[in-house]
Amino acid sequence: MDFVKYKSRGSSVAFLQELLAKLGYQITATGYFGKSTELAVIDFQSKNHLVVDGKVGIKTWTIIIEKTNPADAFGGKFLEEQDLINFADQYGLELAAVKAVNEVESSGKGFLIDGRPKILFEGHIFWKELKNRGVDPTSLSNFNNSDILYPKWTKQHYLGGTREYERLEKAVNLGVNPMIKDAALASCSWGSYQIMGFHYNALGYDSISEFVDEMEKHERNHLEAFGKYLLKFGCLVHLKSLNWTKFAICYNGPAQAQNKYDEKMERAYLRYK
Repeated sequence: MDFVKYKSRGSSVAFLQELLAKLGYQITATGYFGKSTELAVIDFQSKNHLVVDGKVGIKTWTIIIEKTNPADAFGGKFLEEQDLINFADQYGLELAAVKAVNEVESSGKGFLIDGRPKILFEGHIFWKELKNRGVDPTSLSNFNNSDILYPKWTKQHYLGGTREYERLEKAVNLGVNPMIKDAALASCSWGSYQIMGFHYNALGYDSISEFVDEMEKHERNHLEAFGKYLLKFGCLVHLKSLNWTKFAICYNGPAQAQNKYDEKMERAYLRYK
């Protein structure tokens, strides 16, 4: 695992925060190592006979992982080398290109430490999905659920990690109409590649429930959905031609340039090549 400390960012920090939350610390999996995370680490170190410095190196990682045993949740659900080889063969792609995309576009892992698929609930999508199903979102909107139902995008209500399921559950329970549950499930991004649930029909799934069932099984199922997405929305041709900028725009949108996804994938491709 990466050495992380105050002001570190990234997937290793988010994983650390998930583990700390499992241990009972009130930590949100933001991927940013802020003061609350540092204080939790200091408390953990002091209670487990470690050097108390608020930094997470090999020793602190070892004890945290020993205490939480995340392998129990992840066991049997990770992608293997053969999965990427099969994907490359299926879509006529270079294996190095597939590995580059998997490295950059994958969220690092498709499952949380409690065994559920990684999600992010989007309240503005929930608003749209309710309308699409004939449910007036304004009839459900009030101060008590302003964190899960709103007309415009905002990230201020994100909780991250397992706590996104709290937001999903709250949305599902807004009423007895089964359309509300379907709208809520369709308003999450799911798995390793964070594919939005509302794409289920375009990707060939019979229902949002079937899509979610597949996401709960294995990272292999996440990769399968990713392949369907690339084919359906025209991204595959750019990956075959190794046009990283067009591919990144197709998958991530024009804003991909802010995160330099195209440059990251090209560098990864050359490394794997």
